[in-house]
Amino acid sequence: MPFSNKFDGKVCLVTGSSSGIGEETAIHLAELGANLVVTGRDEQRIKSVAEKCRKISGKKVVSVAADLLNDNDVQNLFETTIQEFGKLDVLINNAGVGDLSYMSDPKIMELYKLVMDTNLRCVVLLSHLAMPYLEKTKGCIINISSIASMKPSPKTTCYCMSKAALDMLTKCMAQELGPKGVRVNSINPAVTETPLLERKYGHIMTMEKVKEIRSKQYPIGRIAQPYDIACAVEYLASNDASFITGTCLLMDGGALYGSTQKE
Repeated sequence: MPFSNKFDGKVCLVTGSSSGIGEETAIHLAELGANLVVTGRDEQRIKSVAEKCRKISGKKVVSVAADLLNDNDVQNLFETTIQEFGKLDVLINNAGVGDLSYMSDPKIMELYKLVMDTNLRCVVLLSHLAMPYLEKTKGCIINISSIASMKPSPKTTCYCMSKAALDMLTKCMAQELGPKGVRVNSINPAVTETPLLERKYGHIMTMEKVKEIRSKQYPIGRIAQPYDIACAVEYLASNDASFITGTCLLMDGGALYGSTQKE
């Protein structure tokens, strides 16, 4: 059974929910009684997450295998959501990639397209398709951005650009949709312990070493956990945040303005 009924009757769509922040967010929303649509490219992983959520909440959870770079898959995702639930209350744009990219890389334009299409174009399309339904429910959009939108890094040029653009998209949509009763916010985490982080550094060091090094850079003394971000999603998606829109919520353990050592 759910831990509370805070989101009872709400329909939440979480992209990139096969692991990491997306999976933890879906599970946390299940604990709060939400109906869910979980989606990702790995069908077995998505089905597994959906089953976890069902066992927690006893509510309806739909899994949709989809490649968000495929417009037909995105269209099917929304059609399935509406067919199954008849509405949408919360869209959580979490899916993203964070590959290393240097301007000197011969494949820079390939990397640019992949990162921008995944981290930005997908969000534009998903949000566009969701708008008519969110207007009816007076719902909200939450974009999972990054501290990288505010803190440049030569190692992740394309990623930083994509997240900076995502923050501006968040603010522009908030201005457009506010009069229609739809709120739009982003969450900007610093380094978070996820499979994405392991893929990024796994070839050069263990996750424990990554955590040790990064934790020293954060005044709070640790890196983020997916549950930290899931709790922020809960707040921004709830009525407690009814007067908050166009905000980029920095969740970085103080790293942006108070690093304890240089990177």
